[in-house]
Amino acid sequence: MRILITGGAGYIGSVLTPMLLGLGHDVTVLDSFLYRQSSLLDCCACKSFHVINGDARDEELMSKAVKNKDIIIPLAALVGFPLCEKNKLDAKSTNYGAVELLLSLRDKDRQKIIFPCTNSGYGIGEKDVYCTEDSPINPLSLYGRTKMKAEKAILESGNSLTFRFATLFGASPRMRTDLLVNDFTYRAVFDRTVVVFEGNFKRNYLHVRDAAKAFVFAMDNFEKMQGRQYNCGLSDCNISKLELCAKIKEHIPSFVYLESPIGSDPDKRDYIVSNERLESMGWKPYFSVDDGIEELIKVYTVIKNNQYANI
Repeated sequence: MRILITGGAGYIGSVLTPMLLGLGHDVTVLDSFLYRQSSLLDCCACKSFHVINGDARDEELMSKAVKNKDIIIPLAALVGFPLCEKNKLDAKSTNYGAVELLLSLRDKDRQKIIFPCTNSGYGIGEKDVYCTEDSPINPLSLYGRTKMKAEKAILESGNSLTFRFATLFGASPRMRTDLLVNDFTYRAVFDRTVVVFEGNFKRNYLHVRDAAKAFVFAMDNFEKMQGRQYNCGLSDCNISKLELCAKIKEHIPSFVYLESPIGSDPDKRDYIVSNERLESMGWKPYFSVDDGIEELIKVYTVIKNNQYANI
């Protein structure tokens, strides 16, 4: 199939792009290479790989990029609470504006869209009550609000489906060290300690490779999945920050973590998530948080550089 991935050189895209090429698809990546990443260099030897250095908000560029594509995967976004608060105008124009532009350009009868949203939209859930795709949406951040707005527009446009991804972790050629599992493991490896704010706040988690495989699964099962949103995460890993730290300590016994009695985390998300809808379709993850921690310990023997933070 002919696939366009905007933001395809990012954290997810740098895993997804070679995966799709390996399956025999023709893949075009449009990316601004904001972080000067070289994560797709290995793909350049593949004749079915095409790359456009540009911005997903550029109408002229996008009108050419979407032409003759079968599937569009809009990964281009400013991701996460801190980055969006720091760059509010870019967050709005990329996370939602670029999607609005894409919808105006694509042939909705022929071109399918698979969109990565976030379960951040649940904000603060009810204690011990799992958030499903039918739960109320209450995004607490600009990031969450822009992504949920884009999700709504995409589903209303038809011939589409969306994933509400859990907090991602794991290694990618375009590495990020600011994601919670990646960050806490980094601190455990190098600092041996971390101070946790609001340690009982819970989230759901997912390995970045399982996120990439979810797109492949959606391509293979699009007809029965289209028109709906799907929570995508590890159903056995709705855990608190303190429980995450305890898991890391199992792998790095010298790791010390403390919960601060004062202060707070500006990111107030606290929820548990049901992934039953996607699992009922036959999808399942392959990597546990423990797998990710073991992987990350190896990663951090190779890198120690703040350029891998998404800020």
